[in-house]
Amino acid sequence: MSDESEIIALVNRYAFLLDDGDIDGVAALFEDATWRSDRSDVVRRGASEVRPVYEQLVAGAGESSTRHLLTNLSVTVAPDALSASARCYWTVLSADGGDHPIAVSLSGQYVDRFAKVDGRWRFADRLVTTDLGKSSPVRPPDFG
Repeated sequence: MSDESEIIALVNRYAFLLDDGDIDGVAALFEDATWRSDRSDVVRRGASEVRPVYEQLVAGAGESSTRHLLTNLSVTVAPDALSASARCYWTVLSADGGDHPIAVSLSGQYVDRFAKVDGRWRFADRLVTTDLGKSSPVRPPDFG
């Protein structure tokens, strides 16, 4: 598998874990990383500091089911193949299980940096921005 394909799989794994409600799995992806948001000046480091953000997201979803769609993923691997960066759009779809249609709750971007450690790609840094949804009835969580 190419470096680019491994990074794409890592980014997609994040979305699958989150939609499955696997908060421990999501947090573990950021064990050796920093995590930032345009909603706060706080820089979170490691799984234990990142975990509360995702606990809040899952709790905020309540009875709704969500799907995180990642699109326009662009990956750039450094010439030394030990670091890389990526950017993509994310969109959260939600449904309450009733007769209501699926709704777009939030949308934004992930700007990621990666490091290759012991032959495996890992997140080194993630910046989460929320582009759409800030003024909608569904407010993004306070990541502070």
